[in-house]
Amino acid sequence: METLQDTFKLARRAARSLNRRSEEEINQLLMSLADALEQAIPEILEANALDLARMEPSNPKYDRLQLTDARLRDIASDMRSVASLPSPLGKTLSEVTRPNGMTIKKVSVPFGVIGVIYEARPNVTFDVFSLCVKAGSACLLKGGTDARDTNECAVRLIRSVLTAHGWDENTVTLLPASHDATAEMLNAVGYVDLIIPRGSKGLIDYVRNNSRVPVIETGAGVCHTYIHSSARIDYATAIVKNAKTRRVSVCNALDTIVIDESRLNDLAEICTPLADSNVEIYADEKAYAVLAEKYPLLQKATEEDFGREWLDYKLSIKTVENISEAIEFIEKNTSRHSESVVAEDTVAVNLFLNEVDAACVYANVSTAFTDGGQFGFGAEIGISTQKLHARGPMALPEITTYKYLITGEGQTR
Repeated sequence: METLQDTFKLARRAARSLNRRSEEEINQLLMSLADALEQAIPEILEANALDLARMEPSNPKYDRLQLTDARLRDIASDMRSVASLPSPLGKTLSEVTRPNGMTIKKVSVPFGVIGVIYEARPNVTFDVFSLCVKAGSACLLKGGTDARDTNECAVRLIRSVLTAHGWDENTVTLLPASHDATAEMLNAVGYVDLIIPRGSKGLIDYVRNNSRVPVIETGAGVCHTYIHSSARIDYATAIVKNAKTRRVSVCNALDTIVIDESRLNDLAEICTPLADSNVEIYADEKAYAVLAEKYPLLQKATEEDFGREWLDYKLSIKTVENISEAIEFIEKNTSRHSESVVAEDTVAVNLFLNEVDAACVYANVSTAFTDGGQFGFGAEIGISTQKLHARGPMALPEITTYKYLITGEGQTR
């Protein structure tokens, strides 16, 4: 009986074989997979329906879990886009010839085996595979039980295309949807080179606290929009609505409005469009007093409502006296993902951009733009909220590492 350690060994072997694949072969594989995905849409939707049937439609994760004909065609289009991107591998990052004549090149290379742990997002199965294979790595996928049937169908499809092209099917592996499988992968030192968790703060905290394999934290986003005393009300209204309601279940969605006390009289106008999407507001005492009788879905905030990733049609509001207090509040509650200021005062804008510690800091722009595609990277494997190796949208260059190649003519030391 094959054990998970055997599975990891097979992934390691598949990763080595990827080193022999040319950029053209990789691109052809991805184009074939995109075609196969479009042909398999009815089969994938049937599997997805089984997963959806186990979840209440009112659950904010339902939208993440749901696939449609249009969404699957978009995934296929994204795959073709990845195929069209330049390879991140074999790039000379630096080169120097030492006084003794030896040449030292720093060259981009694959990680090897990348493990990705994610929740109810079956699109991630295709996204991660296409990015990992383009970057020369095999991938171990650990999806959540909510998307079990969809993920199994997707990986069967990917493996069938790999086999048809004469590739090792272990280039992608879906691990059992169990906590034991997660624990084994987190301890697979020597087999797995990198773990990337994508999901809630609880998932990311668990992986970081329990992994012996290096981890890049991605996903959890406690995002603020600060409305400065100099803010344009039309900017503030549009940005707040977009950041909150475009898609509530994503990591770049707005969680807390921070507003200068001097602009509280504008708060009702800023928040009114949120009512169209039935957004429930948890307001501090001053904001509550202003919104009472003016906003239909209003609650009094508690301390637990700040520093919280809602992933739902809910947000909190914090009133501050000035920008210094706003920055201090954000520093206390941020997940260092995406933060935005709405202000016309250039001094305030520059202060916010320079002092707020997050992967993506915006001025007069919605946090909804924190996305590899929106940044022009073509695709992303996640949003890194840490500072080592990669930060912000992680595109192809961020899922490679490097090594030094030293050549000479018999030099000794």
